[in-house]
Order: sequence, then C-alpha cells, then structure tokens
Amino acid sequence: MKRTAGLWLAIGLAGYCLLPWYVAQGGFWSFGWLASFTQADAPAAIWAFSDRPWLLLPLLGLAGAAGVLLFVRSPIKMAQGLVVSGAVGLGLMAGQGMLVVGFGARATLFDGITQPGMGIGAFVTAAALLFIVTTAISGLGRGRGDAFVTGMVGAIIALVALFVFYPMSFILVRAFELRGGAGFGVSEFLPRFFAPDIWSFGCLRGQGSCGAALNSTMLGLATATGTTIMGLAFALIFTRTNFPAKRLLRVLTILPIITPPFVIGLVLILLLGRSGTLTVFFGDVLGVEQTRWLYGFWGVWLAQMLSFTPIAFLVLIGVVEGVSPSMEEASQTLNANRWQTFRNISLPLMRPGLANAFLLGFIESLADFGNPLVLGGNFNVLSTEIYFAIVGTVADPAKAAILSLILLSLTLTAFVGQRRWLGRKNYATVTGKGDSGRNAALNPALRWACYLVALPWAAFTLILYALIIFGSFVRLWGYDHTFTLEHYRRGFSIVLRNGVHFTGAAWDSFFTTLTIAAIAAPLTAAVGLATAYLLVRQNFVGKNAFEFSTMLSFAIPGTVIGVAYVMAFNFPPVELTATGLILVIVFIFRNMPVGVRGGIAAMSQLDKSLDEASITLGANSATTLRRVILPLMGPAILAALTYSFVRAVTSVSAVIFLVSARYNMATSFLVGRVENGEYGIAIAYSAVLIVTMLMVILALQLVIGRRKLRRTDRIETN
Repeated sequence: MKRTAGLWLAIGLAGYCLLPWYVAQGGFWSFGWLASFTQADAPAAIWAFSDRPWLLLPLLGLAGAAGVLLFVRSPIKMAQGLVVSGAVGLGLMAGQGMLVVGFGARATLFDGITQPGMGIGAFVTAAALLFIVTTAISGLGRGRGDAFVTGMVGAIIALVALFVFYPMSFILVRAFELRGGAGFGVSEFLPRFFAPDIWSFGCLRGQGSCGAALNSTMLGLATATGTTIMGLAFALIFTRTNFPAKRLLRVLTILPIITPPFVIGLVLILLLGRSGTLTVFFGDVLGVEQTRWLYGFWGVWLAQMLSFTPIAFLVLIGVVEGVSPSMEEASQTLNANRWQTFRNISLPLMRPGLANAFLLGFIESLADFGNPLVLGGNFNVLSTEIYFAIVGTVADPAKAAILSLILLSLTLTAFVGQRRWLGRKNYATVTGKGDSGRNAALNPALRWACYLVALPWAAFTLILYALIIFGSFVRLWGYDHTFTLEHYRRGFSIVLRNGVHFTGAAWDSFFTTLTIAAIAAPLTAAVGLATAYLLVRQNFVGKNAFEFSTMLSFAIPGTVIGVAYVMAFNFPPVELTATGLILVIVFIFRNMPVGVRGGIAAMSQLDKSLDEASITLGANSATTLRRVILPLMGPAILAALTYSFVRAVTSVSAVIFLVSARYNMATSFLVGRVENGEYGIAIAYSAVLIVTMLMVILALQLVIGRRKLRRTDRIETN
C-alpha cells in the first residue's frame, strides 16, 4: 500500500507542479504549450503563488498524504490518514472549481477573477488523489485488500458521477421548476408527473389514443420480446446447425446496426408507405387497400426490430456458445431427447443472456428517437415528447425533465424485474476442466422453427439493403431511376494534382467520424467490460446502485444527453464543448451499457474456480483478468467493440448539439443533407458508411477470433 500510494503522490505532485492546470491553447496533445510557454499554460504551483491562492487547496490533500506516508507507522492508521487526505483534497479541488466559476459569487469574493476550464494538470492531480483514496481503502481490507479492484471501482464511480450524474443534474433539477420560471418547488411536480395526457389508457378502452408513457411501455415490451426471440433464433442457427450460408447470414444480422438512423425509416416508407413500391403492387394486383398503417405503432415496431435485433444477437451468440456440451451430453446419456435437452438444460443456462438481451431491447426501444420521429405519426412516445419539449416552438425544460424521470422509472422497473427473474441461481458452465464434447444439435422441429423465423427476416433485410444501394445510384429514389454516379462524386471526389486532395463535401466529416469512433470504441469496451467484471466477480457496498447507475445514460434519450452535456460542459470547471473530447466521452458513457450487459452475460458462465485457481497460483486480480478471463470473453469483447464503434458512427440524437465546425460528424452531415432535400448524396454517404463499418467489423472479428471450448466437428442434423 505504501509504495503504491507513494507512486500516486509523486504523479499528483507532477501534475500540480509541471502540467498546465487550465485548458491549454490549441489542446494539450499539440504540445504547443511546451514551445511557447505563457502564463495561461502555467501549472497550479505558479498560479497559486501569483494571483490565485485558492489553488493551494488541492495541494493540502497532497501534503496531507505526504505527511501520512512519512510519519505514520501503523498500517491501519496510515490507510485511514490517506483516505482522509485524498478525500479532503478532492473535495477542496471540486469546491474551488465550482465556487470561482459558479453561483454568481466570483465578482464579490475574488475581485472579478475568473478561471477557464480545468486542464491536464487538474486531471492528473484529481486522478492521483482518487487513487490514493482507493489504495488506502484496499489497505483497510476492503475489496479483498486488492488495490487493483478498489482502484477500478473508484475510477468507474468517479467517471460515471462526472459524465452521467453531473450533466443529468442540470436537466433533472428543472423537473422542480415552477411554471413561468418563478423559482423551484414541489407543488407542481406530482401533478405534472402523473398528468393524464402522459399516462392515458384511452387506446385500450377504445376512447382515443394512449399516453406517451403507456405507448413507450407497450412498444418497449413488444420490441424487447421480438428482438430476443429473433436474436436467439439467429444464434441457434449459427451454433447448433450446419446451415450452409452462415457467413452471409452473419452479415445480414449486423447490417441494420451499421445503418444511419433515418435510412431504415426512409426505405420502409418507400417500400411499405402509402405510395410505397410494395403497397402499390399489392394494391394493383390483389386489390389491397392502400393505408397509412406504417405510420404508427406497427411501423415503429418494425423499424426497431430491424435496428435492435443485432444487439440481441450479439449478446446471445456468446451465451449460446458458452453452454457446456458435457451437460447436454449427460442429458442425452440419460435418455433425454434433443428437445428435452434443449428445454431443460440448454435454455435455462441461457437465462442470463436472454434476460440481458430483453433488457437491452426494452431500454433501446424506450430511448430510440429516430424511428418514432420518422414513422411515429400520431403515435407519441416519451423520447419524441422530450425532444419537442426541448426544441419545440414553446420550450418547456421542466416538462422535458419530468418526462425523463418517467422514462427512468420505466427503466428501473425493467431492471428490477430482470434481477428478480434471474434470482441468485448459478449459471456457470465454463470451468477450468477440459471439455471436448459437442453441443447437442437442435431437434428437427426447433431447427425448422428457427429457420422459419430467421431466414425470411434475413431475406427482408437483404431486400431493404439492396434498395439502399440501388437508391445511391439513381438520380431521385422513387421518382427518377436514371443511373448516375453524381451523388458519389459530390460527396467523395478526389483530385490528383500536386498530391492527393479530398475535395468531396463528405470527406471532412467522414475522417472526423472514423477518428472519433476509433478512439471511443476500445475505451467504451474497456470501461464496459471492467464494470461487468466488478459486478460479476466482486462484492462491495452499493453494488446494486452501482449497476443501475451504469445503465442510466443508456436509458436517457440521446437528445437529452446532448442538451445536458451542453449545459454542463459549456463553462468551467469542466469545459469541453466544441472539442473532439466531448464526442468521445458522450459515446463512451452512452454505449457503455452494452459492454456491461454483454460482459455480465458472458462472465456469468465462467466459473469462479478459474479466478481462484489463478490467484492460488500467485496471480493478482489484474493478471487473472488479463490472462484468464479476457481470453474466454471473445464474443463479449467483439460485441462491445462492434456496437460502440458502430454507434459512434451512426449516432445522431446525442451528438446533434455537440458537433462543431471543426468536429462535424457523419450523422450531422446527413441530417443537413436531408433537411436540404439532397437525398441522393445522403443515401450515397450512408452506403459508404455501411461498407466501411462492415469492413471494420469483419477485421475486428478476424483479430479477436472465436472462443473455442470444444471440438469443432460438424453438428449432426439428423
């Protein structure tokens, strides 16, 4: 403990005395502050002894930790002293940052002195103080006395607090705002929370439409059920059958997730809308009446099924692969047939994956913004109501905040229900023992049921994406089908004159998007899987609250997240707007829950005896995680990387308020083209993004590989 705490103390002092305390001009990584050092780039040690003595406050925590390490001999008292010193230092650092820049006190308390946002020096100092605290907590015997575990818990709690709870507090506090901006109170909160127009059951009684909360709940349950069943059918085909076109099927299962949001809605309208190709065909040939059925519950549900089935598949494929073949062979040895083996052995062991896939589908449906906006019609859901409450002709931030709280309450209910359904049963099937068996093949009836569910859906998906590619090569999709390359020329033209010049209008946003996504994806996967490891393998105080907090950003519509980030990070002490960093951060904490849920589902199947054997042989928690757990979690890692990269490329609602002239994202560019009526270049850009993401996903699959737990003989299908 003493050595580790001393190392963090040295790092903290280096950050305080050597690195720019405030945001460096041109960015820290330009290192321009080294070449032309100015007062603005000075470390806290210089600022504190010039005109900003309040910057001495964080130094008190470092000085206290140094005194404890030098003069305290008792390990317990040393750990207690380090906890107090580090916590005091963090508290004082946060306090001085908020006090100087907020609450209207700066003019009177500090003679009008203000300060910019905190920079790399403040970050390093805060991180050092945090890890001094977590190291000392491990010295007190918490977290099994493992500094790695307590440090990871502390880091994730701090990150979630800063980048989820802190910005959301700016939105949620508005829920108690009185009408007309007359201050804050509780008198109007409950009446607005339980307003009849939000919770109306009119559609169930045949008396008009239902409220947005009930609509969201019904849609979420339908989408979660459908995507879980569809994802399981695809996963069983991949793992338990000899279907000859598995590679093509794998591509079709992930295509919807790599599609920009509005494209699926647009192609559904052109295909199944009132004047759509199939609608007109069936109307002319079969005399079927042309209606607007697509604009409402069924249209949104269909679009969400297309969009979110890949999430369920990515979660379930690793779980289905992880079912121990020896258990299935034991069942068949006891004269159970294939259906009995699947129903009584395999399916119960898949419960963690099924529960997590259902939860993700439900939350994704609640938070979905693009599909209800395009196809909702008069079918109102919470996410669109929140959006219009923020950007409507009459902005009502208080209503948006109340609707966000309702959405969170639905998410919490689903979360609690999932936990109760799983219970405290053990689902571990991958142990340290060798397993050379083969998974039991599906019985013919179940195999054909999977085929009948999944293959028509895959064919429908293939048709939709063939139409997307077709639309990028015609002048005006749906009206003028003359072949042209003009859309690609306008977006992605290259001039070879005195070098290579990317002159197309889309290149800037394309390169920016790939860079941001490439940075965010591994960080998102790392944070998500580390959180899953803590939730499955460690016990600590507040574990359930910690698990729910990791799902919070996933449950909030992206529009609300974007607005919250603008409100929270548009001014000091954490000033991030108009930077690429804020885009990376919003993607990490928006998409982290998929890595968490997929990691929990996969890790629930890994017996703890693997960890115990590793620790018995002298490995610490970090080595056990790196050399034992992670190699067995290939599907979960692939799912986290794939999903986080794709969502960073295709997300629109969370970043529409965060892009800037310097950091323009692909989806923002697409929205601009659609608003200008330039559908051709938008579809062509979408096609390029789809192909690019598909190549990245296939490359990730080749690099990560497949987890192999058993023989690879062909599965019997007779």
